[in-house]
Amino acid sequence: MASIFSKIVQGEIPCHKIAESESYLAFLDINPLAKGHTLVIPKEETDYIFDLDDEVLAGLMVFAKKVAMAIKARVACSRVGVTVIGLEVPHAHVHLIPINMVNDMNFAKPKLEFTKEELAAIAKDISAFYRE
Repeated sequence: MASIFSKIVQGEIPCHKIAESESYLAFLDINPLAKGHTLVIPKEETDYIFDLDDEVLAGLMVFAKKVAMAIKARVACSRVGVTVIGLEVPHAHVHLIPINMVNDMNFAKPKLEFTKEELAAIAKDISAFYRE
């Protein structure tokens, strides 16, 4: 059964895309902890991040680094935090979260709510700063 992320890759479910390559996709989290909270995934559906081939895992992190740089350029924050939890969706993914304090990455915190229009504007703003 295809994960929700695979359905996003296939275009069956819309997303607010930040960046895309032949092998990877970055899009805004619809339940964000912070403005600009982005998910980065390999297009290949693999449940557990450490089951990815070394080359795919390395490529995912290099892609995520470029996305994080674009986020940092457009969202006021001290850093872009990185976390991998991997329990909520059975498709390897990395969370990139603009942070100012460690507690900003606490997933027990209430999620922010943005309209589709606000998410689209955030995605457009960040994606304009993405550099391959």
